Amino acid sequence: MSRQRAPWEKALFVLWFGCFMVGIAFSEIMPFLSLYVDTLGKFSKAQLNLYSGLTFSATYLVAAIASPIWGRLADQKGRKLMLLRASLGMAFVFGLMGVVTNVWQLIALRFTQGIFSGYISNANALMATEAPKEKSGQALGTLVTGIVTGNLLGPLLGGVLADMFGYRITFIITGFILLSVFFLTFFLVHEDFKPVAKKAMLSTPAVIKKLLRPQLVVGMFVTTLIIQISNNSINPILSLYVREIMHHHGNIALISGLVASIPGVANVIAAPRLGRLGDRIGTDRVLLIGMAFAILVYIPMAFVTNVWQLVGLRLLVGISDAAMLPAVQTLLAKNSPAAVTGRVFSWNQSFQNVGMFLGPMLGSVISGGFDYGGVFISTSILVVVNIIWVGFNTAPLRAERRQN
Repeated sequence: MSRQRAPWEKALFVLWFGCFMVGIAFSEIMPFLSLYVDTLGKFSKAQLNLYSGLTFSATYLVAAIASPIWGRLADQKGRKLMLLRASLGMAFVFGLMGVVTNVWQLIALRFTQGIFSGYISNANALMATEAPKEKSGQALGTLVTGIVTGNLLGPLLGGVLADMFGYRITFIITGFILLSVFFLTFFLVHEDFKPVAKKAMLSTPAVIKKLLRPQLVVGMFVTTLIIQISNNSINPILSLYVREIMHHHGNIALISGLVASIPGVANVIAAPRLGRLGDRIGTDRVLLIGMAFAILVYIPMAFVTNVWQLVGLRLLVGISDAAMLPAVQTLLAKNSPAAVTGRVFSWNQSFQNVGMFLGPMLGSVISGGFDYGGVFISTSILVVVNIIWVGFNTAPLRAERRQN
């Protein structure tokens, strides 16, 4: 007879699906976003580039600003309410994107999408407080696979849906899926929440004082930023790099989608296992190992001679992501009191959004000056800086283990 699952385990299934769908929703429109913009008017090439850039960046800029506001409200009203607010808001925004008549309506909705951010950070915060501490690494490791896999599979799925149904119907389909996330969260996710009274809400300096290791937590924010810059710096040039490797012959679009999506396979398999490993040997150790592995993977990407070498290395990127991203979330959870967990995870979400905004810009600039291979080399250098930073910030954890 199978054992009865605990409420937090049931919530984990629902929140994984929610994070997966939010990840897809945010990433699936990227392959055809500029093409959709092009259908909304007659633009010059310069205008199309400008409007596409505005449409892409608007969401992440607004989300970076809005996340701390929603995090403060989450500590006061509960994380489940914030999950419902984000999923319902995004469902309507995506549906409306499918019926816009000009580019400014689309840009306005992309701004609004950023306002309805916070599903990911609040899902992490809810699991961090609901799951037993000894299971937090496993739970958050599983949860992170949802957003990462959604982000990586989104472009491939978006391209398929757009090809089958057109751009507008793809937005509307996504809206209905996000609406299902709202109802699943409403009916199946339970939160044992003890609200923080508005008068008792802590200021930012007071929240930092509440942290068990404030330097470590701030260090994890910076680590999140660098991880996202590293991951996203490759996005603008990936399909162009594939085209160059394939000498402009073959099914470049399909292969590019495969190259972009393949890390998701490794991530789904590796993240829960690495989360459990972190619970046993120390999450900080898994994080450092993941970063060292990332450096070993990024450098050869600059020198591949065929697309299958790139596919193999991208598969290994999924393993390094599975080590790094859940480890950061777990370290934040284990070093944040429950009363301020929502605030901490929302701050981390802001750093993540800034990284997702800066990464493509960095990749575009470097590829313009040093060709595509330069992006992978610069990313490796960035990870080297990060591993030194994390080693310094997690040193007290290793010192404690030696004493015990």
